[in-house]
Parts: sequence; structure tokens; C-alpha cells
Amino acid sequence: MSWEQNFEHFMQGLIRRNPGEPEFHQAVHEVFLDIFPYIQDKPHYQEAQILERMSEPDRIITFRVTWADDEGHIRVNRGWRVQNNNAIGPYKGGLRFHPSVNQSILKFLAFEQTFKNSLTGLPMGGGKGGSNFNPKGKSDREVMRFCQAYMSELTHYIGPDLDIPAGDIGVGAREIGYLFGQHKRLSKEFTGILTGKGMEFGGSLIRTEATGYGTVYLSDHMLKTKGLTMEGKTVCISGSGNVAIFAAEKVNQLGGKVVTLSDSSGFIHDAKGISEQKLEHIKVLKNINRVRISEYLNEYPEAKFYADQKPWSIPCDVALPCATQNEIDQSDAHSLIENGCIVVSEGANMPTTLKGIQRFQEAKILFAPSKAANAGGVAISGLEMSQNSARISWKEAELQKLLFDIMENIHSECEIYGRESKHYVNYVKGANIAGFIKVADAMLAYGVV
Repeated sequence: MSWEQNFEHFMQGLIRRNPGEPEFHQAVHEVFLDIFPYIQDKPHYQEAQILERMSEPDRIITFRVTWADDEGHIRVNRGWRVQNNNAIGPYKGGLRFHPSVNQSILKFLAFEQTFKNSLTGLPMGGGKGGSNFNPKGKSDREVMRFCQAYMSELTHYIGPDLDIPAGDIGVGAREIGYLFGQHKRLSKEFTGILTGKGMEFGGSLIRTEATGYGTVYLSDHMLKTKGLTMEGKTVCISGSGNVAIFAAEKVNQLGGKVVTLSDSSGFIHDAKGISEQKLEHIKVLKNINRVRISEYLNEYPEAKFYADQKPWSIPCDVALPCATQNEIDQSDAHSLIENGCIVVSEGANMPTTLKGIQRFQEAKILFAPSKAANAGGVAISGLEMSQNSARISWKEAELQKLLFDIMENIHSECEIYGRESKHYVNYVKGANIAGFIKVADAMLAYGVV
């Protein structure tokens, strides 16, 4: 059979074994579409059933989380931890608290995390976890009680050399503090069991900024392959959380002009540019619970707000999707291309649909998938692990340099495995193959385990 037939047969089997998990199906499809032709003439991978093993998580831990709200009512949520692959290091990946969380989403995130962590060059495997708990609208004490109940169960399955969770959507500094405190209480140990911690108890500088900064660094490296830089470029960004805000901050530092940010209610378009001063105002707004991005217009009325829309119709040179999965579909991709966009770098996890990716690739624009573009966050998490192990703390300048170097190396790896012609690098293919090789070769070295 041809590799295309083998791939189709593989995907049919995967979907049959994992029914009702479309996000997981999409993630595996996107990665293995490049891996199947790569391993066609490499029987050692095929004979070892590497792809079958990679697409089956090592284990999925599911548990009940019971807690009491401020009125004394008993509440019940579900918790998960997906430990996907630890071939190159302990499981590493965030915790997500959001009503949309389910097993499919966590399996897709853990699968992607495996290759993302491989690309950083650091010894980290892939994992992901979370709960369908919604911290929005909850008091600090309610969030604390939930986190303590969640960690009371999770604590049995994690450790500094086993599995090191971090934050993600709905899990910020407050939640990490409560989770770490409960683990410390139960284990009677002070170890680097979580990353994204406060500086007072083992955290790392620039962890909050790292994902957004790294996304922009990779964009700038891609532009340089065309003899360009971020300076003077118009940039559309979706989202208004940490990734989006710090991506905007780094764009401004490199001389670009950010013209959009968004949230679930719609997006703002400021044709004059969202300057550092304006960005500081947005940071203040986002620190106020339940404030929408549309409030930006109260301070800067020359901007426009578009309700229930995405920002991809606005002309730009660079697009940074930093909100959520599947926010750029085929139609959005077409709009970006028609409006002159030359670079798309994914700050969120899997924000572009398969058909959207295909449209970008057909147009031969510079497109960086999330496993490469947003690896900066987990890279700094990996460095936080190193600092915790050595009981040291690096200075910001050192971490900035390490982050820049890691993103530069990721770009180089993508070029090596993704170059298809003198003028075009397929960054999706490059990231998938580069991430795959390290994990697959480690798995082969261990034998059948």
C-alpha cells in the first residue's frame, strides 16, 4: 500500500478506538500526515509500531473532585491527568480549569505537548491535565477549596522526576499557589512539583511573558528568511490573556504595530496601534474581574469594537492567533492571505483548522504551528525545573537569552526538516518531523516497553 493508504487505514483505526474525540483525532492527523511519508523508507520505526505507541497515552487518570462553595453546598467536578509520553523526560504540561475541558481536549493537548517539549531540546515528556471547574465568578476561598480537593487526588500521580504540571487556561498564579501549598502540606516536602510558581517559592522570571515572547521571536526568525524583520509590520493578534498581551508587548519592542486584540465577545481594532501605554491600560482592565475588551474604547474612543467577530478580516502583515483552538478556519485563512498577510505564528494551541493550514501552505506563506511557535512557555517552565533542582535563581537577562536561543534553535530544526525548495520552508512538516525523531529514537532505545 502507498503511504496515503496506510495513513488513511491508521486514522480509521484511531478514530474507531477513540470515539467522540474530534480534537484528539485532529491533532494526530495534523502530525502524522507528515510522519507517514517520512518513515516510509525507515522500516525500523514501522516494525516497532512507533506511531501506534505514540498515539496511545501511557495512562489517563480520571477522578472526582468534591468541594464546598461559600454557601456550604457540595459541588462535584471531574479531574484528569493525561500522561502521554515520558520517553525523553518526566511528563510536563499544564493544567486547564474551564467548563469546556474534556478527555478529548486533554488528549490532544498532551499529544501536542510531547512534540513541543521535544522541540525545546530540554528533557521533558508530554502531559496535560485539568478539570471542568470554572474559576470565573468564584471567590478566592472557593477556588482555594477546589484546588486543594483537586491536588489531594493528583498528588498521588506527580513528582519532580515523574510529572510536573504547570498553569494553563484558568490556572494562573493564584491557582498554582493553592495547588503547591496543598501538595506541600500532604507530602511534607518542598520540591519543584509545579512550574509557574510565585517568585517567593521557587518561580522563574519571565514565565508569564515567555509564550507570547517566544511566538514573536519565531515570527521574526521566519521574516528574516525573507530579508525582513518585525519592524514596521502591522500585526493582528487574537485573545487578550497573557499570551496575547505579551506577544503584543514584544511586537512593540521590535518595532511592529499591533492593531487588534480580542476576547469571546469580539475584537478591538485600533488603526493607530496598541502602544505600550495602551497595552498597560489593557493589563489593568484584565485584572478587573469580568471586564470585556470593549471597555478599551472608553479610554481610546478612536478605536472600533466588532462584536462577536474574529480579527482576521483586518489587513495585516503578521497574524498571531493567541486565543483558542480552531479560531482560524479556511475562510479566515483566505481573508488573511487576500489582505496581504505573510506570516502566521500560532500562540494558542492548535488555533488553525486542518483546512486553514492547507490554505496557508497552498499560498506558501510563512506558517508556524503551535508546537513550534508557542514552545517558549514550556521552555521557561523547563528552566524553572532546572533552577528548582539546583536551588538557584537565574537573572532575567540570562533567561531572555536562553529563551531567544531556544526559539532560534526551534526555527533552525524546522528549516532542516521542512525546507521544500530554495524559497519555501514547510514549518508544519519541519516541526512535526523534528519533534518526532527525538521521541521516537528514545522509544526505540528502550526496546518494547
